[in-house]
Parts: sequence; C-alpha cells; structure tokens
Amino acid sequence: MPLRQTRLRAASVVAVCLAALSPATAGAATDPSGHQILQRQLEDFVARPGGPPGAIAVLRTEHGTRVVRAGVSDVRTGRPPQVDDHMRIASTAKAFSGAVALTLVDHRALSLDDTLGKRLPQLPDAWAAVTLRQLLNHTSGLPDYSQSTAFRDVLLADPRHRFDSRRLLDYVAGEPLRFEPGSQYRYSNSDNIAVALMAEAVTRTPYEELLRKLVYAPLRLHSTSLPQGYRMPEPYLHGYVVDPPAPPEDVSEVIGMSGVWASGGIVSTPADMTRFIRGYAGGRLYGRKVVEQQREWIEGASEPAGPGRNSAGLAIFRYETRCGVVLGHTGNTLGYTQLIAATPDGRRSLTFSVTTQINQAADAAQLERMRTLQENFVCALLRGNGK
Repeated sequence: MPLRQTRLRAASVVAVCLAALSPATAGAATDPSGHQILQRQLEDFVARPGGPPGAIAVLRTEHGTRVVRAGVSDVRTGRPPQVDDHMRIASTAKAFSGAVALTLVDHRALSLDDTLGKRLPQLPDAWAAVTLRQLLNHTSGLPDYSQSTAFRDVLLADPRHRFDSRRLLDYVAGEPLRFEPGSQYRYSNSDNIAVALMAEAVTRTPYEELLRKLVYAPLRLHSTSLPQGYRMPEPYLHGYVVDPPAPPEDVSEVIGMSGVWASGGIVSTPADMTRFIRGYAGGRLYGRKVVEQQREWIEGASEPAGPGRNSAGLAIFRYETRCGVVLGHTGNTLGYTQLIAATPDGRRSLTFSVTTQINQAADAAQLERMRTLQENFVCALLRGNGK
C-alpha cells in the first residue's frame, strides 16, 4: 500500500479510537494456575485470527519478576518482545498527568478544588467552574477535542501534522460543556490536556520537565519520554493494524504524538511501566491524604475497560476481579493496547501490552477475550503464582 494511503487509513483509525468507548463485561473463565497455563493462554490469544502479532506481560511480586511473551516484536525480523522495547503507552499516559497534578496538590501548589477559571482564565468562561478533581475523574463535562471535525480533518490530511499541543483545546473552545460538572462520568481526552496546562500554569515549567522531575526521577524511569514527532526510539515493539487475510500493517510511526500530548503521547517500555505502576498505585509519590482522595471511587470505566468491574478515581481505576482488587489504567491507540495494574500497596504488579489496537468499537468480542485473559493474569499475580 502506498505511504499516502497507509497514512490516511491509519489516521482514520486513530481518529475513531480517540472516541469515548463503552466498557465491555468480561466473561467467566477457569482460574489459571502454574506458569505454563499463562504462557499457553497468551500464545493462543496471539495466534487467533486477528490477534496481535506480539504480546508481553510482566508480573512482579515480592518474590521476583516473571515475563510472559508470545509472538514477535517485529514481523519482518521475527525478534521476540523484550522488557526494554519501547512502545506507545496510549491513555496510560493519563496516569502520568495524574501523578504530576497530585504531586503538586501534595506540595500545595495546586488544590483539587482549583478551577479552570482560576488557573487557566484564557479558556472559555463557560468552562470556568470545572475543577481539577473533575478533570482527573472525568466528570468535567469538557467536550473531547479529539472528536471535533476540525481536529480529525487535520489528522486525516496529514497524520504526522505538528500540532501545538498547548492549543489542542482550541478545537472545542466554542462548544459548551456536555453536562454540569460533577454530575456524570464521561471519558474525555480534553481532561488531561487541561490537567497538564494547569500544572504548567502554577509552576511556570513545561509539562515535559515536570514529568522528568516529579515522575521519571523519583520512580527511576530511564526509558520514558513524551515526544512530539512520530519516530520511535530503538529498540521498539512495532505496532500493527491487523485485518485478515491481509498481512499485518506496521503503523508504529504513522502518526505524530503532538496531537495527543498529555492525554496519550508518552513512549515507555514494559520495564519502566512496571516501575511506574508500582510506585503510582502504591502511593509513593505523595502523602496519605492525597492518596485517600485519589481513591474516592465513582462509577466509570477506563478506555478500553480493564479486567473485572471498573470504577474511577483520580487518574486511576479500580479493577475488582474474581481474585481481588488491583489499581491501574488502560490505554489504546493505533498499533498498541495497554494495561498497567498493581495492588494498592504497590508490592505486586502487572504490565500487559499487545501490538495492535483492541477496543469496543473495533472488535467487542476480542476485547472481551482480552479482558478475560488479563483477569487470569491478575489472578496469577494475586495468588502468588505469577512468578
């Protein structure tokens, strides 16, 4: 397929994927036990028609780390997935914006009751009453810029277009709130753009630098960054569009990250994401009072929905599985789907990454299979046989 057609096809897919999606409910499954069962289940998931070319899961407990992998990181070379391979982390990047904002709350530079009108008076007056708390738990009512016709038109015309990341909300600046702030849950990519802008406004520091100082450094993340362009650092998990009977199409570098920024533009590795979620879910970045406020749960699911029953906190989700509770975040973007989760004390964690986009809109049945598989991995983690 010519590059121009590839870009247009990929851009149209990514525009759809940025939409708010409805959660699916995972079906029941036999509890897994032992190392070989998890390995076989992941291999079966990859081998199914339409399955991802590659998958890697990192389970870490008090007793050590276990890596389960299936398929390949690159269909051209056949190289297997590795924990130090870079990948697009999609909306799990929203947890990073939460980490920055909540650290600033802990430092008293921000308050969860701070409003857009106070911190970002340049935004529309109609949005002025929206609070940081409502942005972090997706009850703000902000219209989703990634669903605007104007934004999609730019992306379709040039998937590698260099957006001004700090002006993304301009695409919906003329629109009213979708509902009264705090009255309902609706996932919106605009929320985390506004969170990053609030953090910049109170610190007078670029968001990228705040990430380095407040998240990467304390959690020892060595291979995590927020790029503006489309290039992936080597080595990396290649992301694919899978549409049998056509061969997988490599879309790793089709789109730039400036158009998603704080809502989903981070590049990281399974190893770094393991370190991140253990510290983030475990509350290591800020004090107990902030952690307690972060864990005030409301009805709401991550996108795509995570394993078990989902509820929403402040830039974190609670996944109640048949084997117990983990906290984390999911994400999906062109070529990649992610789950990061850990026990509330951060002592046990799961990072689960596949190299194609899986969501409700694209294939509800495949999403349900993936959620069931993820729940099996969580059960192995919580029962202590994840090592």
